[in-house]
Formats: sequence, C-alpha cells, structure tokens
Amino acid sequence: MNGSDPAVGRRAFVVGAGAALINGAAAQPGHAATDFGTAVVDGPLPGFHPVLKDELDFPLAWGRSGVRDFRSWRRIARAKVEETLLVEPDGDETPYRPEFSESAETPTYTRELVTLALTRYEPVRGALLTPHGPGPFPAVLLLHDHGARFDIGKEKLVRPWYDDTRLASAQAWADRYFSGRFVGDELARRGYVVLALDALGWADRGPIAYDQQQALASNLYNLGSSLAGLMAREDVRAARFLAGLDRVDRRRVAAVGFSMGAYRAWQTAALSDDIAAAVSVCWMTGLKEMMVPGNNTLRGQSSYYMLHPGLARHLDFPDVASIAAPRPMLFFHGAQDPLFPAEGVRVAHEKLRAVWRSRRAGERLHTRIWPDLGHVFTAPMQDDVFSWLDTVL
Repeated sequence: MNGSDPAVGRRAFVVGAGAALINGAAAQPGHAATDFGTAVVDGPLPGFHPVLKDELDFPLAWGRSGVRDFRSWRRIARAKVEETLLVEPDGDETPYRPEFSESAETPTYTRELVTLALTRYEPVRGALLTPHGPGPFPAVLLLHDHGARFDIGKEKLVRPWYDDTRLASAQAWADRYFSGRFVGDELARRGYVVLALDALGWADRGPIAYDQQQALASNLYNLGSSLAGLMAREDVRAARFLAGLDRVDRRRVAAVGFSMGAYRAWQTAALSDDIAAAVSVCWMTGLKEMMVPGNNTLRGQSSYYMLHPGLARHLDFPDVASIAAPRPMLFFHGAQDPLFPAEGVRVAHEKLRAVWRSRRAGERLHTRIWPDLGHVFTAPMQDDVFSWLDTVL
C-alpha cells in the first residue's frame, strides 16, 4: 500500500560505518561500531529523516532571506519556484487556438466545451460557462481535485451535460464532497464566467490508474520534464487565457480549488499576475509537519503532482503561496481532515498571516478551520466562499 519493500521490512538495518555516521556515532580507531541506524521506517521514510527535516530552514522565505523589498523578494522567490518546475514556459509563442463545441443553454448561463493549446505539446479540453448578459463578467479558474478518481476531471466541478456516463460518476463525486452541488454551475448562476480543464491523467487526458502515477512522473523526469511542473505551467496559461476573453473583466479573475485543486489555486496565484484572488479549500500545510509516518504524501503516487524537486531547500508551501501577497486569499480546512495534521495547518496559517500583516493587508487574508468537518467542500463552505468572492472581486 505505501510502497515499502517486504524484503527490507519495516525496520531493516544498515550495515557498516555509514549507519554509525548517520547516528553521530562513527567508529573510533580501534573500536567497532555498535550503533546501527534503521534504513527504512514507516512510510517508508529513511531512518535519518529527522536529520533531513532539521536541515530544512527555508532560507528564501520572506523575513528570512535578507531581501527587504517585498517586490524584489517576490521576483526572486517566483524565479526559484519556476526554476524547479523543469518545464519551460510557453508564453505567447504557443497560440491558444480555441475551438468551441457542445454548446447548451440554461436559464441563466451558457455551457460550452473548449479545446485549446495550453502548451506546445497537446490540446486540452475544458468546460466554459458564461452568464447571460452583456458582461464583461468576473471569472473563476476552477481547478479540480485528485481524489484517486481519474475518469472525471473537469466534470467533478462542472455538470457534464455532454456525457451521461460521466454525469453519473460526477454526481456521485459531488454528493460525496460538495453537498451534491456542482461548484462551477453554482458560480455561473451567480454571475461568474467559469473555466475548468483536465489535468494530465484525468478524463479526456486519461484515465490513468492509481499505480501508474509514479511511472508517469518518472518518465517525465527521464524526458527532462516534470509532472508537477507541467500542471503548474498549464494552470498559469489557463489563467492567462481566461483573463484574455472578451467576456471577462481581466482585473477580476480568481483561482478556486478543493484538495489538489486548492494547491493548484494558491500555486497559480503565486506564479500568475492574471489572478486577482484565490480560494484554497483543504490544501495548505507546513512541509515538515506533513512529512510524518502515516501521511498520504509518503505513498508517492499522488504526491508527484505536487513535487518540485529541490524546492524544499528554499521555500515551504506557505512561503510559495505568499508570493501572491497582498492579493486577497482564502484558506479553509476541516479540523477532522486526515490528510493534513492540525499542527501543519496551524504553522502554515501563522506563516501566511505574518506575510500579509507585513504588507499591512491582514484583512485580505481569510483563514478558517471548520471544527466538525473533514476533507470536504460542503454547501455552507461554498456559500462563504461565494460571498467572499463577491466582496473581493
């Protein structure tokens, strides 16, 4: 389940002087080494993982880096994140070439499928919802979760009017996590243009199997690319496309997501100047507090969509999100969420608050922990998000 090797076992032993060195007890001349470290423990984590965690002090974080000008820090921090993406930006060199199809009307908004080129590699299909009226409208880049469910992607958030098979799967997903609602349709009814696209591996770009994720990530690394980096670049390009639509007020574009989509939302806000505000529901933590035995991240697999090699030597997750400061951002969490230990959420929220306060913009950061909820985005949470968006956009 967690990828550990039965031949190694839960508490295998390292033989030789290397283990003694790890434990700070290297053999002295004339004396045999007697203190052996464990090679692999729960997770599987290396036995010396506490040493690795202690070495992470995130020296590029705002307030630690030595850079006193916030705009300069933002530029330097963003450049470091982009360096670890391993995927070069397409910029404006790759035209979007949007193609629209499967249009359908509702009493308050229009549904369309749109196919566009987010990168030079392949076209991506998404759902685009537009309110009736003259516009231009505020807009939401709606980013789907992971959930180990790959047959639906954009359909988790926008009701798939074009596919009855996916509709059944999507409705079950909405019932499980979203109080039966399709968040994108709710936003469109409230006057927002909504764009939701498939990430690589989901729906029209998949579906892959759960245990194929590590192979997909490894193959991209071997090809000089990155699964997480590709998703980050695509999300930034999607934000630029949405902001550039004639029907959209480009000054009023938000990124909104749940779970992995929440990670994508604050990451996109950090890397794109086209995002005016961001909503992150159930994905924010301190890295050290997440890297503990039993956490889902230790399995690998899904974590490769959020793994930028080497970034942890420079910035923690809330440090990356802080690149978006002082723009309005909302972070919701369920206190019963098993994926994000409470201590990690607390540490992350404190770091975020410190940055926004330093910009004299504390009121623009909204954090809340829902005491009785787990890993969900319920109707009351959604209603709070919708009201907040109406206020900040």
